[in-house]
Amino acid sequence: MTALTRRLQPTIRVRLMLVYGGLFLVGGLVLLAVTYLLVKNNTQGTQAARVTAVQIGASGTPVKPIPGKSTAQVLYTAGQAKGMVLKARQDSAQQALDSLLTQGGIALGVVGAAALGLGWFFADRALRPLHRITDTARRVARSRDLTERITYDGPRDDVKELADTFDTMLERLARAFEAQRRFVDNASHELRTPLAINRTLIDVAVRRPDASEDVKRLGESLLVVGDRHERLIEGLLTLAGSENIVVDTSPLDLGDVGAHVLDQAKTETDHRGLTVHRDLGRAPTEGDPVLVERLVQNLVENAIRYNVDGGEVWLCTRRTANGAEVIVANTGPVVSAYEVETLFEPFRRLRSDRVRSDRGTGLGLSIVRAIASAHGGTVTAVPRAGGGLSVTVRL
Repeated sequence: MTALTRRLQPTIRVRLMLVYGGLFLVGGLVLLAVTYLLVKNNTQGTQAARVTAVQIGASGTPVKPIPGKSTAQVLYTAGQAKGMVLKARQDSAQQALDSLLTQGGIALGVVGAAALGLGWFFADRALRPLHRITDTARRVARSRDLTERITYDGPRDDVKELADTFDTMLERLARAFEAQRRFVDNASHELRTPLAINRTLIDVAVRRPDASEDVKRLGESLLVVGDRHERLIEGLLTLAGSENIVVDTSPLDLGDVGAHVLDQAKTETDHRGLTVHRDLGRAPTEGDPVLVERLVQNLVENAIRYNVDGGEVWLCTRRTANGAEVIVANTGPVVSAYEVETLFEPFRRLRSDRVRSDRGTGLGLSIVRAIASAHGGTVTAVPRAGGGLSVTVRL
């Protein structure tokens, strides 16, 4: 079904109105037809109309004028008078039937139009519970507040069953999101604490004056592995948390966020010999400042890590007609168009590189897309000619 066909389809309110009005018009037409037949049969069975202007005599004799009438009146024979009576009866019956059809048709049209108007009104009344369900679903989708309910208190019918089913679904979703939030909070504490303790113990062991070179090398390796595990856990927790509801939003400017992230990454860009191009125009929007900063930070980190020494990084922020956008591009290895979408999947890296740990955990772009979706935004990526990637986030 094409989009034009879907747009031309009448709404359920229009269809109900047409059903109500159509049933009334069909019933009115049937009633008018039955009335027409009854009147016609009754007219054919009536007696001949009286002719008061003449007096019928014997067959073949002229009709004498009635006393008191004008002598200018024409004299008729009995046969002629009978024919006139029959013709007058037929004319009278036909006039009555024509009048019935004309006036009945007009009345049926007027009442049919009124029936369509009443059908539109009563269709609205009948669909009002559905409008209430739709409004509630729209508010929940817009505010993402799963605590709201329809609480429809109408009769036990199909609409009541639909409203109760929707409330049950919202309740289960609320419980699921709350369980996920508690899990993320608990996991954040239970996973970060032992890793922090391990890092402290290893660092103390490495810094001991009597530590051998083997112990120091082992400790440095363990610190690298622990740092990767911390980043992995941090990424997983951020991914899980960013897929939840973003409730606390505040005004922010993507240009300010981009400048802050680039300042933090200056040490790494200088170490790699990268040239950073800033085009930080005003890009006001609303969102969770921590998550939005993490979004831009992941884009910049990916642009730095998946780059060539002495390459370039571009960061652009600007206002759009529907909000704001940030664009991060870099030089680097050539990326095929069919590989772009797979980069947004968790733990997926370019050309399935799952071994190297110096380039991150493979969650960077997954977190970017999750944060953008939680803010009602979109993420698109296209390969750059000559190598590298250009990622655009619209909020």
